[in-house]
Amino acid sequence: MKLKNERRKFLKNTSLAVGGVLLSQYLLHGENKNLDEKTGKVIRVGVVGVGDRGSGHMRLIKKIDALKVVAYCDVIPFRLESAMKLAPDAKGYKDYRDLLDDKNVDAVIIATPYSMHGKMALDTLNAGKHVFCEKTMIRGYTETQKVLDKVNSGNLIFMTGHQHRSSPLYQKVKNIIDSGYIGDLVEINCQWNRNNDWRRVVSDQKWERMINWRMYREYSGGLVAELLSHQIDIANWYTNSQLTKITGIGGIDFYKDGRETFDNVHVNCKYENGVTLSLSSTTANAYGGYEIRILGRKGTIVLSREKGHIYSENSRAKKQGLVDGVSGATQAWESAEGWPIDADGQDSTMYALNDFVEAIFTNQQPISNVKTGAVASKSVDIILDALHSEEEKFWKDYPKMKLS
Repeated sequence: MKLKNERRKFLKNTSLAVGGVLLSQYLLHGENKNLDEKTGKVIRVGVVGVGDRGSGHMRLIKKIDALKVVAYCDVIPFRLESAMKLAPDAKGYKDYRDLLDDKNVDAVIIATPYSMHGKMALDTLNAGKHVFCEKTMIRGYTETQKVLDKVNSGNLIFMTGHQHRSSPLYQKVKNIIDSGYIGDLVEINCQWNRNNDWRRVVSDQKWERMINWRMYREYSGGLVAELLSHQIDIANWYTNSQLTKITGIGGIDFYKDGRETFDNVHVNCKYENGVTLSLSSTTANAYGGYEIRILGRKGTIVLSREKGHIYSENSRAKKQGLVDGVSGATQAWESAEGWPIDADGQDSTMYALNDFVEAIFTNQQPISNVKTGAVASKSVDIILDALHSEEEKFWKDYPKMKLS
């Protein structure tokens, strides 16, 4: 498979130092990977749900030699028509169970509303097919455990669509944190802001709930499940800890249009290791957009979806920069722009799809798997409970998951 950029990049100059310490010791890199095994093997994919996300997967798959869409499914006729244009040789289905019966399908991408994931994932596994399930993985503890048990008892690959775990940028940040370069973690602050009503245009009202499913609790967990779940998963990964208590507020304050899910949410959490997590999302102001701030005792990392910067707590590093020939580094420290992290942050979904291929070829579960997805799912469930009840919730009061 051909990727636009190398999976991981080495520092261009390893003599770079900040605060008297070689930065290259902390910006760790893995080996480059070429997933085109030249075996000629192609994984035949069925896509269930071909709205924005599912059709996006179909477009990316065209760029990956080891994947081919051979089937797709949706209940909305015009989406089936659009999918046919993306994969004219593939077979279209109105019922996902018919797609699962298709012997030409090796793996299934589930890109349907959140509430449908559990049954569809279990049915796909029972059909003997690998699963790429979009986030949030599963709604509800019982269905989450059923999927966990099924994956753990078999040899099928299960990938959860928290694609940032596959991003070289986010992986490098994980290495920086684990190395101790920014010191012990103190807190993680996340936001995902937009300024629009999050609605899709509906020409026929009979499809309102299907097209605008994010507005309705029957199908959706709203901003927490559809946006912030990515950042919850990253926080779980970076802290290497488990949430203990959660509180939050939210409401339908800006769009009185019949929606049932909140148009703004604000959540505070604490991990077992003492790190705090704040999560905020609004649909009424886009300032800052998507951002994660990771605060350590020695420094801070600020992440967007595609870029990252490190800010030192060391005043000497701030004032002097201590750079070699890296472009603009001294000025960056002095102007508080931070130190750019040299890693590819683009096309994280492409990296995730490549990880899915590698997992199937090697029979090894991917970095974003059923276990990490299950922990994120439980986190989302408890956060939603805290928001809807307006009460503090505790992880220990909810059903314990058996991850292995």
